[in-house]
Amino acid sequence: MHKLSTRGRYFRRFISSKVLPVWSILLIDLLIIAISVFGSYLLRYDWQTISQYSSVIGRSILTVALVNLFFFHAFRTYSNVLRFSSFVDVMRIFVALTVSYGLLAIFIVLFEHRLHPMFLPFSVLFVSYVCSFALMACSRVVVKIMFDVLSFDRNHSCNVFIYGAKEAGVNIAKALRVEAYNHYRLRGFVADEPELVGKEMMGVRVYPNDDTLADNLQKRRVEVVIVSPAKMDKLKHSDLVDRLLAMNIRLMTAPPLSEWNGKTLEQSQLKDIQIEDLLPRDPIQIDIRKVASHLEGKRVMITGAAGSIGSEIMRQVASFNPYKLILVDQAETPLHDIRLELQDHWRDLDAETIIADISNATRMESIFQEYRPQYIFHAAAYKHVPMMEDNVSESIQVNVYGTRTVADLAVKYGAEKFVMISTDKAVNPTNVMGCSKRICEIYVQSLAKKLQKEGASCTQFITTRFGNVLGSNGSVIPRFRDQIQHGGPVTVTHPDIIRYFMTIPEACRLVLEAGSMGNGGEIFIFDMGKPVKIVDLARRMISLSGRTDVKIEFTGLRHGEKLYEELLNVKELTKPTYHEKIMIATVREYDYDEVKERIQHLIDISYTYDQMKIVAAMKDIVPEFVSKNSCFEVLDKK
Repeated sequence: MHKLSTRGRYFRRFISSKVLPVWSILLIDLLIIAISVFGSYLLRYDWQTISQYSSVIGRSILTVALVNLFFFHAFRTYSNVLRFSSFVDVMRIFVALTVSYGLLAIFIVLFEHRLHPMFLPFSVLFVSYVCSFALMACSRVVVKIMFDVLSFDRNHSCNVFIYGAKEAGVNIAKALRVEAYNHYRLRGFVADEPELVGKEMMGVRVYPNDDTLADNLQKRRVEVVIVSPAKMDKLKHSDLVDRLLAMNIRLMTAPPLSEWNGKTLEQSQLKDIQIEDLLPRDPIQIDIRKVASHLEGKRVMITGAAGSIGSEIMRQVASFNPYKLILVDQAETPLHDIRLELQDHWRDLDAETIIADISNATRMESIFQEYRPQYIFHAAAYKHVPMMEDNVSESIQVNVYGTRTVADLAVKYGAEKFVMISTDKAVNPTNVMGCSKRICEIYVQSLAKKLQKEGASCTQFITTRFGNVLGSNGSVIPRFRDQIQHGGPVTVTHPDIIRYFMTIPEACRLVLEAGSMGNGGEIFIFDMGKPVKIVDLARRMISLSGRTDVKIEFTGLRHGEKLYEELLNVKELTKPTYHEKIMIATVREYDYDEVKERIQHLIDISYTYDQMKIVAAMKDIVPEFVSKNSCFEVLDKK
């Protein structure tokens, strides 16, 4: 049995890797023509008559074959790979045969008085035409079926349902059937549309998306459900994911039809559905023309350009045809990766990748002096809460002093706009990182108000504030994924902790939109949707992975961490903008001269590296900063 199965595998591999040369397909088609004509004579006349006029019948067969040979060549009926034959190939055969037999019929009518009565009578011509088409079409179908049967490995296959029975779903089904090394056996479609339920498509039944779905999946031993790209949005807002994951069903999807390679789908393009794909959010649209009008032909600087947000801003800005990109970051290797990405995808774009620390004022001034950016996206910052609790001086020197340095240089060198990336952790901060970003907001906003009062028509300062982004460097999603791959446990700090989430491209699109709509001094907040319970996120990621042996472990809140993040201070209100996902926070205004003096004092203290003293100065600037799960809580009790 083992030898037979091994031979079967080798035979299947041989069959799947071989393609008949075009001349052999052409010879087979001509042989079918000859057999059809001769068979038609056999149906029309007896054997004695055929023997008597064998020379005339031979000339008839040769004539039909030569005429068809010409039109086979003209319509390229033999150029396709037989196992991938489609309706288009059958139509080519039909047209070629119709034209060739039609011309033969016309020829016989015109020269009937000169031709032998046995030379292609109309009855023979018609019957051979029908037989030729039937045999040539059937030969393609037979080869296709034989290939599917011989190449299909039942031992390494799995049964598949496709969710979505319209164009995108049907195209996925077709692609699975022509894929050379296909391991998926289509057993049915799942549809939400009542008019499709119960019907058959591509030889399989269409099942309803209701309470009977679980039974139907079990009866047909379905292991994988491939979700049509047209159904992904509906999937996010339904309970179907949880129902399927509870049955240990693997979920996969395919790219939209517009992204298929060569208008076909390769098996390698199918991918497992990730937690990011299931974020229950509606697609975010921005005013592309307005954003483009602000960025096209401009010198655009991005600080923190090698980070998750900065690099995605770079990708989106690159599509708006800027005059020049100035990409600044202190991380050498990630910035080198950005340089390689630019060479691969935007070779013609004028871009400078500069290694620099934003808290190095001399270095930053030399960059501004040389490149004079017109539009600045300031994404550079230290962002990890526990790290900044332990490195307070660095959070001040980079986040606060670095931001002040870049903002002051933006004014000095006449930048048109300065867009600062902030965080929801700046609202009622409970940690050093969040407070440092709030101080940045205060400085930038007070500077903007000062310039407006003085009537200076120069730099417009805009702040954007949003929550966690899925998949960013060091975020919870990559960490959970890594823990799951290593068998767990997945560590969650608290069973009740919740966070707002947004994808990196979404966040960056809103940053660009807010930058284009801002007039200076605004703090824009983004609609982050519904908050997500982190433990639920972990459970769903474990289910998506297919692992059943991974446990969740609660480790306790980290230093400075709170159970939930806020996008607004309780004393703050919001004003709507023309974009439903972007609002303006009305916050307390600060006097620039006072803010400048107090921030300078904070920066000076940061170089003493006395953490308690530094945090006390931070709390003096931001009274709502109340530490949690931190050694700095003692300062709040005084």
